[in-house]
Amino acid sequence: MDIDLDPPRGITGFPLGMPAAALKEAAAGLGAVKVQDEGSADRFRYMKVLALHPQFEIVFHLEDGRSLTGAEVWIPRPGPERITVRFRGVDVFRTPALHLLDQLEAMGLAVLREPDHACVPGLSLGFTRTAGHDVPLDADGGPLHFQAVLTGPTGYYDYKLKTA
Repeated sequence: MDIDLDPPRGITGFPLGMPAAALKEAAAGLGAVKVQDEGSADRFRYMKVLALHPQFEIVFHLEDGRSLTGAEVWIPRPGPERITVRFRGVDVFRTPALHLLDQLEAMGLAVLREPDHACVPGLSLGFTRTAGHDVPLDADGGPLHFQAVLTGPTGYYDYKLKTA
């Protein structure tokens, strides 16, 4: 299975703006579906749809309670299926995190680096190295690979530009 990240438009099969009903139906094709806060658009408790594949999860954010506003893909676990998550041909979860950021910068993208997080504001692409379990570590002491990547709408990370 291949998942291509296409910020700020979405990910393979899940374009941003996709209506909630269509999203839930498509997510069921990946595995079990869990819906949190159905229809809620509260700033701190908005609707999420979790697609629970046996080897990975995707958290679909519906901040307006009606349509897809962000897709957060978590690192695939080993298993029978080869799952690849790519951005512009680069394997996001098999490329060491620090090397991935270097590759993004080599593409001419402005990357904001923080110890456990990084983002590309102009593309609305964000990464986390935070892991809830033991993972291989890089020379800097952080997880060797990113643990999740989020594709959001235009301007999603622009607030970080004001503080950077």
